[in-house]
Amino acid sequence: MLTDAEIRADLARLKDIVAAHKAADAELAVHEEEVAGQLYTVFSKIPENLGQLYQLGLAQPDLPFLVYQHERYSFAEALDMARRLGRVLLENYGIKRGERVAICARNSPEWCLAYMGITLIGAVVVPMNSWWKGPELAYGLKDSGSRLVFADPQRAMQMQDSLSQLGVALVQIKPESVSEQAPEFYSLLDGVEPLSDAEIDALAVAADDDASIMYTSGSTGEPKGVLSSHRAIISAPYTWRFVKEINEILRPELLEENPEFQPAILANVPLFHVTGSHAQFLSCFLYCRKFVMMYKWDANKALELIEAERISVFHGVPTMTWELMHAENFARTDLRSLRQVQSGGAPRPPEHLKLMQEKFPERAMPGLGYGLTETNAIGAIISGKFYLARPNSTGRPSPPVTQVKIVDEKGQTLEAEQVGEICIKGPSLMKGYWNKPQATAEVLIDGWFHTGDIGYLDSLGFLIISDRAKDIVIRGGENIGCAEVEYAISEHPAVNEVSVYGIPDERLGELPVASVMLRQGTQLSEEELKAFLADKIAAFKIPESFDFHHQQLPRLGTGKIAKRQLREQAIARLKS
Repeated sequence: MLTDAEIRADLARLKDIVAAHKAADAELAVHEEEVAGQLYTVFSKIPENLGQLYQLGLAQPDLPFLVYQHERYSFAEALDMARRLGRVLLENYGIKRGERVAICARNSPEWCLAYMGITLIGAVVVPMNSWWKGPELAYGLKDSGSRLVFADPQRAMQMQDSLSQLGVALVQIKPESVSEQAPEFYSLLDGVEPLSDAEIDALAVAADDDASIMYTSGSTGEPKGVLSSHRAIISAPYTWRFVKEINEILRPELLEENPEFQPAILANVPLFHVTGSHAQFLSCFLYCRKFVMMYKWDANKALELIEAERISVFHGVPTMTWELMHAENFARTDLRSLRQVQSGGAPRPPEHLKLMQEKFPERAMPGLGYGLTETNAIGAIISGKFYLARPNSTGRPSPPVTQVKIVDEKGQTLEAEQVGEICIKGPSLMKGYWNKPQATAEVLIDGWFHTGDIGYLDSLGFLIISDRAKDIVIRGGENIGCAEVEYAISEHPAVNEVSVYGIPDERLGELPVASVMLRQGTQLSEEELKAFLADKIAAFKIPESFDFHHQQLPRLGTGKIAKRQLREQAIARLKS
């Protein structure tokens, strides 16, 4: 393990490496540029738009790209289909630049191709949470103003009423039977000429045009649509590339490249998250990585795919790494292709890291990242020996275009070791919350995004997260807005008041729990309340347990419900 003196020496070397790597004549050069009235450090030579990013895959056109069960598409085949879909969207559906098109389905090649086709023509992709229920899906379609949605059978069935009410057209992904009411994905592409380079250039999709709306659970009830530009999204994979390359110069043992195998990543998290769409899917174009998708998460199936597809990067929430190490087939699996075992979406307990050192091959370097949907997953990152030396940290601010600062309640910047709110600045920041200017103004201040997370930067610049200011539970990497769950529970006629909060869980990080005050003369069981919620909110949002009372819930001096007290009582109750 590195000592503080060794870390300082490495950081001094790293400073010189960063300076050379971002110099004006370097491939990952940076410069200052005004974006939406704010001055940012931006990459100078990255693609102008997502369509140009997809073109990078043609450096190795015949290599496998999208892999799902028995389906395999090369980079060239994927881009050809995306260009054909782009023509269909323009000519068959009349989708114009800036109009919204949603995707709501399990991970699949069609999901990726739809994302590519939509963004290629300058339309705005809306990746909807495929775990949402009917009312949540209706909200997403209405709020985004989507004209068209790509959906698989389960989601299409739940959307049926809202599609007709909102006048949203449907394209079916992997339908169980052919329907006359909505075309099947690949049938739309038959005999269609792909858009030419000249046609795509004529669309003139600019770096700061709207590119996506991704929904995130907030602390105020309804999910908020995070609107991002092409520049913001593309800055994310290029930031990770920069970090990867400078780390490999500092420590050559971190090299992902292995002449035996094509670089490959396991797509084991949903594509509607920035981890799945940005860190996994979109990053593949930079390295001509193979993108191997799972039908659903299963640790033993993941091990099977790591061995069969020679996966070099395993990247998921900490729970997945934990389950992988405890899977029945772990010891029997050939893991020699693995070069990185990374995590994001939630903190990784230090005991996980110790076990990873014992169980994974030495070349499979551990890593952890911190970012949010609003920052397109960019914030801080840590890996290798730095991570082993600072297991309680989520890393240093991601160079070269990202800044992190800690502020007090008055917005004043704090010194090292002082605890306050974490703020992030850089070109990967969202443009704002869709149709929510007030909510946007509350978190985007003078070019800085105020995360709502509480933490500090230590004396060596490593970020340590200690708490959240926002009322959110993170269950296995999924953000759960407590207010949204409280609103859903409050709709039950027996409920007088409710408070939802998170308690620690070794496997999932946190679990949502609810304290409920019932109306006098009523009774309600956990089973009844869970059944009531089943059609209102996604299953992962439903509290793990309920504590029912007929007395008012405890209050703070301000009159607000004392959530911290309820949380401590719940932890003690569930341990006993």
